[in-house]
Amino acid sequence: MAVGGVEEVLAEAKNFFEEQFKLSPTVAVCAPGRVNLIGEHTDYNDGFVFPMALELVTVIVGRKSDGDVCRIVTCARGVDEPNMITFPVPTPNNPLNPGKPAWANYVKGVIANFPAQVPAFDAVIATSVPLGGGVSSSASLEVASYTFLEQLTGKVEKDLKVKALACQKAEHDFAKMPCGIMDQFISVMGKKGNALLLDCRSMDAKLVPLTNPELVILVTNSNVKHELTGSEYPTRRKQCETAAAALGKPSLREVTMEELEANKGKLEDIVFCRARHVVGEIQRTTKAAAAIEKEDYKTFGKLMVESHNSLRDDYEVSCEELDLLVKLALEVDGVYGSRMTGGGFGGCTVTLVKRSSVDALIKHIQAGYDNKATCVVTSPGDGAKALSL
Repeated sequence: MAVGGVEEVLAEAKNFFEEQFKLSPTVAVCAPGRVNLIGEHTDYNDGFVFPMALELVTVIVGRKSDGDVCRIVTCARGVDEPNMITFPVPTPNNPLNPGKPAWANYVKGVIANFPAQVPAFDAVIATSVPLGGGVSSSASLEVASYTFLEQLTGKVEKDLKVKALACQKAEHDFAKMPCGIMDQFISVMGKKGNALLLDCRSMDAKLVPLTNPELVILVTNSNVKHELTGSEYPTRRKQCETAAAALGKPSLREVTMEELEANKGKLEDIVFCRARHVVGEIQRTTKAAAAIEKEDYKTFGKLMVESHNSLRDDYEVSCEELDLLVKLALEVDGVYGSRMTGGGFGGCTVTLVKRSSVDALIKHIQAGYDNKATCVVTSPGDGAKALSL
């Protein structure tokens, strides 16, 4: 399945806005979801990640309104009801607070962290980023919200790191998810034709070209989301912090595999396994980015598979469905590598495959997965931007 363009999502948002508010929007923006090629659960450990922006996007359209109320409607499918929120223009004496519905917290958190007074406005959200699919629909929504407020107020943040960090803070404070910085960073900074090697400790980012026309990325959504996600993520993060503290380090980024093995006796078995994944994954990620630069796709694919196995066995965030999708992908000629991507317990896999083999790959996955997977063929896309109406 090819990716629907930004234009289709924009048209949906614009039509919905005109139906809801009987006016035309004056501002339109988009921000992409992302797929992480390798480097999972390393971002909150000060490690390296290697994501790329997708051609799947969240679009927000809207306009200033005459009243003193903000109205936001989403036409995204699968969000909790209600699909519309209304609240007074926030002020220091009347700030926004998190609440129900859950989807609105991502937007409200960004408004609360925006550095300028937000006027009354009406807005519609539309998206092609699958919700809960491990391709960062939340960061896509946050970054689109920030970009929308920039266009609405005229206060455009020149420092993209500041913008990404404000969106991350929104997720911490309002959605109560202690995420790392990767998702917001790539949604802000993505560049067409490039993946991004991001050092989550220094915040330095390096674009790495991924433009070989004979290759594509296949993102396969398992279309399952196990309920473990919300509780297990903070647990994993705590286990990593415990391991680093026991080794006298500020984070697992500072730990070598030799140090970890030598100090195994200081850690509970489960904490050791969590740390072994993170330390190994940080090493795999820098090697993988170097392999892409050399166009050594065989090595990159091998590292993808090692990453998946580590996430399955040491970090225990995979599930039967993701394991099956990876197994099916690796059975097809022309596939370099495949792995789960995102937080885990469902969501998506990412596969590096020759363009000439992608049709056979999709057919094999659908046959082996009972036609329940959604496959998207994609290439690295652009980060957040304003759109013309």
